Amino acid sequence: MKDLFTDITVLSMEQATVLPYLTYRLAAEGMRVIRVEHPERGDPNRLVGTNVLGEEGMDSYFLPNNVGKKAITLNLRGEEGPAILRDLILELDVDVFASNMLPRNYAKLGISYEQLRAIKEDIIWIGMTGFGPQSNEAAYDPILQARAGIMDLTGERDGPPQVFGLPMADLGASEQGYGQIMRALYIRQATGEGSRVDISMFQSLGSWEVNPVMLAKSFGAEITRRGNTHEFFAPVSVYETKDGYVYIAVGNDRQWQAMTELSGFESLNREERTVNAGRIKDVDRLNAEISEITRTRMTNELIELFNSITVPISTVSSIDDVIEDPLVKDKMITAKDPRTGREVFLPPTPVITPYLESAGMQMSFPPRMGEHNEEIYGDILGYDAQKMNELKGAGVI
Repeated sequence: MKDLFTDITVLSMEQATVLPYLTYRLAAEGMRVIRVEHPERGDPNRLVGTNVLGEEGMDSYFLPNNVGKKAITLNLRGEEGPAILRDLILELDVDVFASNMLPRNYAKLGISYEQLRAIKEDIIWIGMTGFGPQSNEAAYDPILQARAGIMDLTGERDGPPQVFGLPMADLGASEQGYGQIMRALYIRQATGEGSRVDISMFQSLGSWEVNPVMLAKSFGAEITRRGNTHEFFAPVSVYETKDGYVYIAVGNDRQWQAMTELSGFESLNREERTVNAGRIKDVDRLNAEISEITRTRMTNELIELFNSITVPISTVSSIDDVIEDPLVKDKMITAKDPRTGREVFLPPTPVITPYLESAGMQMSFPPRMGEHNEEIYGDILGYDAQKMNELKGAGVI
């Protein structure tokens, strides 16, 4: 099982976050991922964040989404670039070609599905865009969150719209792209045919909004942000404690009854609150009463109490807390730089892949610009030193 995907090769013209995170997930499955960058204008994310290694092009924001990959440079404009791309696809026996550039550039760079399918008939092609293959509109994650309505659902009821704490448009589209690639690999295994996959980041975000869209369109409901509370369940919110905060989520009437039977919480029990609809109607006063009680208790005491009655509760963890959580701490992915000795740590993937398990949760360090040119162009494509120097001098690689 650990070698299930190790013979799959992914060639990716990637930058920013959405596609690099997707191919990172594929590398964690054991696939050979080769990122392709322009020799003069590499991934802009290489220059974002802190210069943690003391060298240009390896800044902190670039590192996490690019572990486990190889990197080459290639300029597709001109005559030589497309010919080299053809060599790469054939000699590397590329299974998946991926890009997150604007659709208007597909044909002119020779990377459209039709052009690459003519080179390798069973290739799986994936294009990731902001608004679909018919649009060349520029898009970044917060723009998509704004347009897709995510910001209008995030924040305090009487406050301004807020972006989510993580780039959910990027990460969500990446995860959906991961699933579609696995689907395309299954189709190819079953039929021998390749696939074209187009992922719209906007459509990806919108696909999660089944509840608010249905309620607004079908029943005329007004849907907006509610801070830390829940539209359909109560009590669900953040509550202050003697030494911090807890989040409590009561999901049914049985849990509510158990909560009101806890020592010190009996005063919350009223006839009109025995069913969820009554608690929703009285949510502001209810939350204020709960906060008065929780402020007198220590966080750990409350967690022990609520766990004893199987009502979901959690501390509001910092990132440092998450790092020390046993569910994360003992399953960290690591990547060590052979050049500097620096090691980076990543949280575990949603499911620990057989490949990662067999590798002891270790992946290769994020690649420098063109780090694997000699290996790919020289060792695999067979270009000699003279040709490599000529291509480099001409700005092709």
